[in-house]
Amino acid sequence: MLAIGLMSGTSLDGVDAALIETDGHGHVRPIAFVGDDYSTEERAAIRRAVQRALEMEHPAEDRLIRTAEVMLTARHADAVERLLERAGLSADAIGVVGFHGQTIAHRPDRGWTWQIGDGAALAERVGISVVDQLRIADVAAGGQGAPLLPVYHRALCAALPKPVAVLNLGGVGNLTFIGGGDELIAFDTGPANGLVNQWVENDTGAPFDAGGALAAAGRVDGGVLATMLDNPWFALPAPKSLDRHDFTDRAAIGLGLEDGAATLTRFTAETVALALRLLPEAPRRMIVAGGGRHNPTLMAMIGEACGLAPEPIETLGWNGDATEAEGFAYMAVRSLRGLPISFPGTTGAPRALTGGTIRSPDRKARVA
Repeated sequence: MLAIGLMSGTSLDGVDAALIETDGHGHVRPIAFVGDDYSTEERAAIRRAVQRALEMEHPAEDRLIRTAEVMLTARHADAVERLLERAGLSADAIGVVGFHGQTIAHRPDRGWTWQIGDGAALAERVGISVVDQLRIADVAAGGQGAPLLPVYHRALCAALPKPVAVLNLGGVGNLTFIGGGDELIAFDTGPANGLVNQWVENDTGAPFDAGGALAAAGRVDGGVLATMLDNPWFALPAPKSLDRHDFTDRAAIGLGLEDGAATLTRFTAETVALALRLLPEAPRRMIVAGGGRHNPTLMAMIGEACGLAPEPIETLGWNGDATEAEGFAYMAVRSLRGLPISFPGTTGAPRALTGGTIRSPDRKARVA
């Protein structure tokens, strides 16, 4: 089946859209990818929605959040149409769209997670069936609802000697461990790009530390680093997950721009090292996807902290910018076929679970 996956991450870079051919099992063939950046105004609108959601005890109707949702849905539809144009395909050729939406608050401890995006409106606009709300069933069953990509990581790494780890460095970091028997363990590691991106943007207006240049020019403050690492969350066993705003850069306030960037970047590296200690055995390789792999300073610090060289996913012949979007295409196909997308070892769900709401272009919907 040809499937499109859509992703808008907590880094708020923009919308990623990927087209793959897959059977929802071991066959995955990437075909096309596009990435559309958010404007400054769009990013600000999402941040306002996030702030409003974090103030709520549970999801509720809200005009500000709905405005952001309408904008997000339109931007995702634009990305689908541009992807189809790039691939030279019509909507009729596509079996399904996997629509993650935008996480504005993740509160599994309260029994909910909130991704905005109107799947029915998207299906109507692009003329393709859409699977959205992929995290809801897992959280309702007592799982963390995250991370969801491990089942896709396992498909990508099928030919590699085990055990192997896949590290995703987005706004939040997460780690997938694939054991010798293809067993899965996965969990969030801590903030990945989120804190240093915010630090740099607050000071310079730039959305991230391009090439890790600021961090490379700075000095890590050992005292601030120790304070940030002194958090019992890091010792909690897997599975576990985070909201992007569960950690802040408050401890680094008072440092200069470069020293703050260096300290926050090293903090991310050390959280990965702490995560590796929770695994049942050391992985032979650590494959890295997500935007953080573009930061050579971060990648070098991860290697130093972990004693294991991180390898960009491109070493396997894949596009690391497309990995998350591809994963949601893959999971949408699994959802259509009633296959599990989350597991006890990845989200803490009581059993392997499928999930997602399937919405047809005529706006009918059924829950998988």
